[in-house]
Amino acid sequence: MAFLVRNLIDNDDITLVQSLGAFDIVEYERDLSVDMASAQTAYFASKMNVRRRQAIAKLNNSAVTVQAGAMQWTVGNVSLTSGVKGAGDLLGKMLRSTVTGESAIKPEYSGSGLVALEPTYKHLLAVDLADWNGSLVVEDGMFLACEATVQQKLVARSNVSSALAGGEGFFNLALAGQGVVLLESFVPRAELIEVELHDDVLKIDGSLAVAWSASLNFTVERSSKSLLGSMASGEGLVNVYSGTGRVLMSPVASTSPLLNAVPQA
Repeated sequence: MAFLVRNLIDNDDITLVQSLGAFDIVEYERDLSVDMASAQTAYFASKMNVRRRQAIAKLNNSAVTVQAGAMQWTVGNVSLTSGVKGAGDLLGKMLRSTVTGESAIKPEYSGSGLVALEPTYKHLLAVDLADWNGSLVVEDGMFLACEATVQQKLVARSNVSSALAGGEGFFNLALAGQGVVLLESFVPRAELIEVELHDDVLKIDGSLAVAWSASLNFTVERSSKSLLGSMASGEGLVNVYSGTGRVLMSPVASTSPLLNAVPQA
Protein backbone atom coordinates (compact mmCIF):
# COMPACT_ATOMS: atom_id res chain seq x y z
CA MET A 1 0.00 0.00 0.00
CA ALA A 2 1.34 3.41 -0.99
CA PHE A 3 -0.65 5.69 1.31
CA LEU A 4 0.11 7.17 4.73
CA VAL A 5 -2.53 8.51 7.13
CA ARG A 6 -1.38 11.04 9.72
CA ASN A 7 -3.11 12.69 12.67
CA LEU A 8 -5.54 9.83 13.25
CA ILE A 9 -4.22 7.06 15.51
CA ASP A 10 -1.20 9.28 16.30
CA ASN A 11 -3.37 12.25 17.38
CA ASP A 12 -2.94 12.91 21.12
CA ASP A 13 -6.69 13.53 21.44
CA ILE A 14 -7.52 10.12 19.96
CA THR A 15 -7.13 6.84 21.83
CA LEU A 16 -7.13 3.34 20.34
CA VAL A 17 -9.55 1.54 22.69
CA GLN A 18 -9.85 -1.83 20.93
CA SER A 19 -8.24 -3.66 18.04
CA LEU A 20 -9.72 -6.98 16.98
CA GLY A 21 -9.56 -8.68 13.61
CA ALA A 22 -10.04 -6.15 10.82
CA PHE A 23 -11.36 -3.43 13.13
CA ASP A 24 -9.72 -0.69 15.16
CA ILE A 25 -11.97 1.35 17.46
CA VAL A 26 -10.80 4.83 18.36
CA GLU A 27 -12.24 7.32 20.83
CA TYR A 28 -11.93 11.10 20.73
CA GLU A 29 -10.90 12.16 24.24
CA ARG A 30 -11.97 15.74 23.62
CA ASP A 31 -14.13 17.36 20.98
CA LEU A 32 -12.18 20.37 19.73
CA SER A 33 -14.62 21.12 16.90
CA VAL A 34 -16.65 23.46 19.09
CA ASP A 35 -17.44 27.15 19.39
CA MET A 36 -18.24 29.47 22.30
CA ALA A 37 -21.82 28.28 22.48
CA SER A 38 -21.05 24.56 22.63
CA ALA A 39 -17.67 24.45 24.43
CA GLN A 40 -19.10 24.04 27.93
CA THR A 41 -21.46 21.25 26.89
CA ALA A 42 -18.66 19.43 25.06
CA TYR A 43 -16.34 19.72 28.08
CA PHE A 44 -18.73 18.17 30.57
CA ALA A 45 -19.92 15.59 28.03
CA SER A 46 -16.34 14.37 27.69
CA LYS A 47 -15.96 14.13 31.47
CA MET A 48 -19.05 11.88 31.58
CA ASN A 49 -17.70 9.60 28.82
CA VAL A 50 -19.99 11.03 26.14
CA ARG A 51 -17.42 11.01 23.35
CA ARG A 52 -17.19 10.43 19.63
CA ARG A 53 -16.09 6.95 18.66
CA GLN A 54 -15.09 5.64 15.27
CA ALA A 55 -14.32 2.27 13.72
CA ILE A 56 -11.64 1.80 11.09
CA ALA A 57 -11.48 -1.42 9.06
CA LYS A 58 -8.06 -2.55 7.86
CA LEU A 59 -8.23 -4.50 4.62
CA ASN A 60 -5.41 -6.73 3.41
CA ASN A 61 -6.81 -8.57 0.39
CA SER A 62 -9.92 -9.05 2.53
CA ALA A 63 -13.44 -7.68 2.85
CA VAL A 64 -15.88 -6.24 5.39
CA THR A 65 -19.65 -5.76 5.31
CA VAL A 66 -21.12 -2.59 6.81
CA GLN A 67 -24.51 -1.02 7.38
CA ALA A 68 -25.72 1.13 4.48
CA GLY A 69 -24.57 4.73 4.87
CA ALA A 70 -22.02 3.93 7.58
CA MET A 71 -18.88 4.56 5.49
CA GLN A 72 -17.19 7.96 5.94
CA TRP A 73 -14.05 7.56 3.80
CA THR A 74 -11.75 4.96 2.26
CA VAL A 75 -8.15 5.00 1.13
CA GLY A 76 -6.20 2.47 -0.91
CA ASN A 77 -7.26 -0.11 -3.45
CA VAL A 78 -10.77 -0.58 -2.01
CA SER A 79 -13.73 -1.71 -4.11
CA LEU A 80 -17.40 -1.45 -3.25
CA THR A 81 -20.02 -4.05 -4.13
CA SER A 82 -23.64 -4.42 -3.05
CA GLY A 83 -23.01 -7.78 -1.40
CA VAL A 84 -26.06 -9.20 -3.21
CA LYS A 85 -25.42 -12.58 -4.84
CA GLY A 86 -28.65 -12.92 -6.80
CA ALA A 87 -32.42 -12.43 -6.69
CA GLY A 88 -32.89 -15.00 -3.93
CA ASP A 89 -30.20 -13.40 -1.83
CA LEU A 90 -31.82 -9.98 -2.33
CA LEU A 91 -35.20 -11.27 -1.18
CA GLY A 92 -33.59 -12.79 1.90
CA LYS A 93 -31.84 -9.54 2.75
CA MET A 94 -35.08 -7.59 2.30
CA LEU A 95 -36.84 -9.97 4.68
CA ARG A 96 -34.11 -9.56 7.29
CA SER A 97 -34.37 -5.79 6.91
CA THR A 98 -38.13 -5.83 7.47
CA VAL A 99 -38.04 -7.82 10.70
CA THR A 100 -34.76 -6.65 12.29
CA GLY A 101 -34.54 -2.95 11.39
CA GLU A 102 -31.19 -3.46 9.64
CA SER A 103 -30.51 -2.06 6.18
CA ALA A 104 -31.56 -4.43 3.39
CA ILE A 105 -28.41 -3.90 1.32
CA LYS A 106 -25.21 -3.90 3.32
CA PRO A 107 -22.27 -2.75 1.14
CA GLU A 108 -19.18 -4.92 1.02
CA TYR A 109 -15.77 -3.25 0.82
CA SER A 110 -12.90 -5.40 -0.41
CA GLY A 111 -9.26 -5.04 -1.39
CA SER A 112 -6.34 -3.50 0.49
CA GLY A 113 -6.63 -0.22 2.36
CA LEU A 114 -8.66 1.45 5.09
CA VAL A 115 -12.40 1.96 5.48
CA ALA A 116 -13.37 4.54 8.11
CA LEU A 117 -16.95 4.44 9.38
CA GLU A 118 -19.02 7.42 10.47
CA PRO A 119 -18.25 8.62 14.03
CA THR A 120 -20.94 7.94 16.62
CA TYR A 121 -21.62 8.77 20.25
CA LYS A 122 -22.75 5.19 20.87
CA HIS A 123 -20.30 2.63 22.22
CA LEU A 124 -18.65 0.28 19.71
CA LEU A 125 -18.12 -3.36 20.61
CA ALA A 126 -15.88 -5.64 18.55
CA VAL A 127 -16.74 -9.31 19.17
CA ASP A 128 -14.91 -12.41 17.92
CA LEU A 129 -17.43 -15.14 17.10
CA ALA A 130 -14.86 -17.71 18.23
CA ASP A 131 -15.54 -16.53 21.79
CA TRP A 132 -19.23 -17.39 21.28
CA ASN A 133 -18.78 -20.86 19.81
CA GLY A 134 -19.18 -19.46 16.31
CA SER A 135 -22.68 -17.98 16.61
CA LEU A 136 -24.16 -14.89 18.27
CA VAL A 137 -27.68 -13.43 18.27
CA VAL A 138 -27.98 -9.65 18.63
CA GLU A 139 -30.75 -7.25 19.50
CA ASP A 140 -32.34 -5.31 16.64
CA GLY A 141 -30.39 -2.30 15.41
CA MET A 142 -27.06 -3.22 17.03
CA PHE A 143 -25.24 -4.54 13.94
CA LEU A 144 -22.76 -2.08 12.42
CA ALA A 145 -20.23 -4.16 10.47
CA CYS A 146 -18.53 -7.53 10.22
CA GLU A 147 -15.77 -9.31 8.40
CA ALA A 148 -17.09 -10.79 5.17
CA THR A 149 -16.43 -14.32 6.45
CA VAL A 150 -19.40 -13.91 8.84
CA GLN A 151 -22.79 -15.22 7.72
CA GLN A 152 -26.03 -13.43 8.61
CA LYS A 153 -29.35 -15.17 9.10
CA LEU A 154 -32.65 -14.82 10.94
CA VAL A 155 -33.58 -16.77 14.06
CA ALA A 156 -37.16 -16.93 15.33
CA ARG A 157 -38.56 -17.07 18.84
CA SER A 158 -39.47 -20.51 20.08
CA ASN A 159 -42.98 -19.21 20.85
CA VAL A 160 -43.54 -16.41 18.34
CA SER A 161 -47.16 -15.92 19.42
CA SER A 162 -46.07 -14.06 22.56
CA ALA A 163 -42.92 -12.38 21.24
CA LEU A 164 -44.47 -9.01 20.51
CA ALA A 165 -46.21 -8.92 23.86
CA GLY A 166 -42.84 -9.38 25.56
CA GLY A 167 -41.44 -6.26 23.95
CA GLU A 168 -39.55 -8.17 21.27
CA GLY A 169 -40.11 -8.89 17.59
CA PHE A 170 -40.59 -12.29 16.03
CA PHE A 171 -37.00 -12.54 14.75
CA ASN A 172 -33.45 -11.48 15.55
CA LEU A 173 -30.26 -11.29 13.52
CA ALA A 174 -27.85 -14.17 14.08
CA LEU A 175 -24.18 -13.88 13.10
CA ALA A 176 -22.38 -17.15 12.51
CA GLY A 177 -19.11 -18.56 11.23
CA GLN A 178 -15.61 -17.21 11.68
CA GLY A 179 -14.66 -13.56 12.07
CA VAL A 180 -15.25 -10.38 14.02
CA VAL A 181 -18.50 -8.44 14.22
CA LEU A 182 -18.90 -4.80 15.23
CA LEU A 183 -21.89 -3.75 17.31
CA GLU A 184 -23.29 -0.39 18.43
CA SER A 185 -24.47 -0.15 22.02
CA PHE A 186 -26.01 2.56 24.19
CA VAL A 187 -24.05 1.07 27.12
CA PRO A 188 -20.25 0.58 27.29
CA ARG A 189 -18.88 -2.96 27.41
CA ALA A 190 -17.59 -2.29 30.94
CA GLU A 191 -21.17 -1.93 32.20
CA LEU A 192 -22.76 -4.83 30.33
CA ILE A 193 -23.65 -7.67 32.69
CA GLU A 194 -22.57 -11.10 31.48
CA VAL A 195 -24.57 -14.12 32.63
CA GLU A 196 -23.21 -17.59 31.86
CA LEU A 197 -25.76 -20.40 31.93
CA HIS A 198 -25.06 -24.11 32.27
CA ASP A 199 -28.35 -25.86 31.64
CA ASP A 200 -30.10 -23.09 33.55
CA VAL A 201 -32.60 -20.26 33.04
CA LEU A 202 -32.36 -16.45 32.93
CA LYS A 203 -35.59 -14.39 33.04
CA ILE A 204 -35.49 -10.70 32.14
CA ASP A 205 -38.31 -8.19 32.51
CA GLY A 206 -37.91 -6.05 29.37
CA SER A 207 -35.54 -5.78 26.42
CA LEU A 208 -32.30 -5.63 28.41
CA ALA A 209 -30.43 -8.45 26.65
CA VAL A 210 -28.27 -7.04 23.86
CA ALA A 211 -26.62 -10.27 22.66
CA TRP A 212 -26.77 -13.95 23.51
CA SER A 213 -25.46 -17.34 22.42
CA ALA A 214 -27.38 -18.90 19.57
CA SER A 215 -27.35 -22.15 21.55
CA LEU A 216 -29.83 -20.67 24.06
CA ASN A 217 -33.56 -21.22 23.74
CA PHE A 218 -35.35 -17.84 23.75
CA THR A 219 -39.03 -17.70 24.71
CA VAL A 220 -41.50 -15.20 26.15
CA GLU A 221 -43.46 -16.40 29.17
CA ARG A 222 -45.63 -15.20 32.02
CA SER A 223 -43.66 -14.25 35.12
CA SER A 224 -45.83 -16.61 37.15
CA LYS A 225 -47.27 -19.99 36.21
CA SER A 226 -50.77 -18.56 36.53
CA LEU A 227 -52.30 -15.44 35.03
CA LEU A 228 -53.58 -14.43 38.50
CA GLY A 229 -50.10 -14.81 39.95
CA SER A 230 -48.62 -12.59 37.24
CA MET A 231 -51.22 -9.91 37.94
CA ALA A 232 -50.64 -10.10 41.70
CA SER A 233 -46.86 -9.77 41.35
CA GLY A 234 -47.15 -6.66 39.22
CA GLU A 235 -45.12 -8.35 36.50
CA GLY A 236 -46.44 -9.54 33.17
CA LEU A 237 -44.40 -11.33 30.51
CA VAL A 238 -40.68 -11.93 30.79
CA ASN A 239 -38.03 -12.86 28.24
CA VAL A 240 -36.61 -16.27 29.08
CA TYR A 241 -33.20 -17.59 28.00
CA SER A 242 -32.64 -21.25 28.83
CA GLY A 243 -29.99 -23.86 28.17
CA THR A 244 -26.24 -23.47 28.00
CA GLY A 245 -24.59 -20.27 26.77
CA ARG A 246 -24.05 -16.61 27.64
CA VAL A 247 -26.15 -13.46 27.69
CA LEU A 248 -24.88 -9.88 27.58
CA MET A 249 -27.37 -7.71 29.44
CA SER A 250 -27.65 -3.93 29.79
CA PRO A 251 -28.32 -2.53 33.28
CA VAL A 252 -30.70 0.04 31.75
CA ALA A 253 -33.19 -0.08 28.89
CA SER A 254 -32.08 1.47 25.60
CA THR A 255 -35.43 3.27 25.47
CA SER A 256 -34.42 5.47 28.41
CA PRO A 257 -34.96 9.18 27.55
CA LEU A 258 -31.45 9.97 28.76
CA LEU A 259 -29.90 7.38 26.44
CA ASN A 260 -31.99 8.50 23.50
CA ALA A 261 -30.91 12.08 24.12
CA VAL A 262 -27.28 11.23 23.27
CA PRO A 263 -26.39 13.30 20.18
CA GLN A 264 -25.38 11.53 17.00
CA ALA A 265 -22.43 12.61 14.90
